[in-house]
Amino acid sequence: MDLLQRTLRSIEPADPVIRQSARTRQDSLIKPRGSLGRLEELACRVAGMTRCLKPTVNRGVVFVMVGDHGVVEEGVSPYPQAVTAQMLGMLGRGRAAVNLLADIAGVEVVVVDVGSRADPTTLPAGVVVAKVASGTNNIARGPAMSWGQAVECVEVGIRLVQQQHKRGLDLAATGDMGIGNTTPSAAVAAALTGEPVEALAGPGSGLPAARLGHKCQVIKRSLEANRPNPSRPLDVLAKVGGFEIGAIAGVILGCAASRIPVVIDGFISGAAALLAARLAPAARDYMIAGHLSAEPGHALVLKHLGLEPLLRLEMRLGEGTGACLGMLLVKAALKLGAELPTFSEAGVSDREG
Repeated sequence: MDLLQRTLRSIEPADPVIRQSARTRQDSLIKPRGSLGRLEELACRVAGMTRCLKPTVNRGVVFVMVGDHGVVEEGVSPYPQAVTAQMLGMLGRGRAAVNLLADIAGVEVVVVDVGSRADPTTLPAGVVVAKVASGTNNIARGPAMSWGQAVECVEVGIRLVQQQHKRGLDLAATGDMGIGNTTPSAAVAAALTGEPVEALAGPGSGLPAARLGHKCQVIKRSLEANRPNPSRPLDVLAKVGGFEIGAIAGVILGCAASRIPVVIDGFISGAAALLAARLAPAARDYMIAGHLSAEPGHALVLKHLGLEPLLRLEMRLGEGTGACLGMLLVKAALKLGAELPTFSEAGVSDREG
C-alpha cells in the first residue's frame, strides 16, 4: 500500500505553460498553421506531460497484462479458459498479433502473468511472472479478490513502470489478455460511471448475440451481489475487477507519476483507466486513447475519461494492438514537432497577416 500511496501523491497535472509554448512553436513551423491536424495537438499534449518543448521517443514499451477470471464458469465467453494460458505462451514467444504490430511500431512488448491459471514452470522465458493469484473468484457469487490483492496487482503495474523507466522508458502503452475479461471490465465501468450494463456489455471475443442477454444478467448479478462503492476505486476493483485490470491501472498511475505518456488500448484498458482516474484525477492528463474499440462500451468509457481516440478501425482484439498503432502516431507527431524547422530557421517566408 505504501508504494501506491507514494505514487498517488507524486502525480501532478501536465504543465499547461509548456503545452502552450509547444502550441506557439507548432504555429511557427514550416507548414500552414493547423495543417497537421490532431498530430499537432498530440505533440503539444505530450510536451505538457513531459515538461519538454520538443519531446522525443527513445524507448517505447507495451505492457501486456494477463489474468484469468472465475466468472467464465457462468458461460460469458465462447472460448474455454485454457486459451488464456495458451495465448500467454504465444505472447511470450513473440508470436501474437501485438508482437508483430509492436515490431512495426518499433517498440518492445513486456508480457506479465499477473493472475492467470497457467503453471509458471511451463511459460517461456519472455514472460514476467508477477502472479497475485491463479485467477479471480467468480464475481457473480462474491468478490473477485481481497482488498490486499487489489492493492498488490495495482502495485505490480507501478513497479514494472519504475523498472522500465530506469532503462529509458519514455512512451508506454497498455494491453491485456484474459478469457472472459470484458465481463469484469463492464462491471467495473458500470460501477464507476453509472451507465446501464446493456450499454457497456458487448460480444467480447465473439459471444453470439443470443447469449449477450445472459452476459448482461451475469454482470447485473455481480453488481448486486457485491455492491461495489464507486467512491472507493479499490473496492470496485476488489469486488468486480480482475488482476490484469488492476495491473493496467497501476501502469497508468506509474506513468503519470513519472511523466510518461501512456497510450490506452481498448475496453479492458479503458476500465482500468477509469480506476486510475478515480484514484488520481490528474492521471488523465497522461492518457492517450490509441483507438476506439468495436466493443460498444468503449465509447462510453472514453467519454467519461474525456479522451478522443486517435483511430477508429473497428478493432476488438485487445493485447495492446490498437495501442501499438496509436504509438506510431505519437512517434510521428513528436518527430514532426521536434525536427521540422521554423519559418525563420529555414529561411522560408511566413504568411502575411
